[in-house]
Amino acid sequence: MAENLNCRELTEFIQRYLDGELPDEQRQVFETHLQRCPPCVHYLESYQTTVELEKGCAECEDSMPEALIAAIAEAMRKSRE
Repeated sequence: MAENLNCRELTEFIQRYLDGELPDEQRQVFETHLQRCPPCVHYLESYQTTVELEKGCAECEDSMPEALIAAIAEAMRKSRE
């Protein structure tokens, strides 16, 4: 991870950050970017909400239509690109 992180790069590390898997130095660079970039803070919050909703959906997945599951998976894949 570069010493200065741009917004696009931040998205590449977001899940590792949330999982607590970033080494201290990388975590500090990540958090420094967040302190300077309100849009990335909003993105992080939205990402966390999505992950929480996805976990909740996993519990009711058996009752969800296959088309809905596929649409959610596709939307998440596109958001990561």
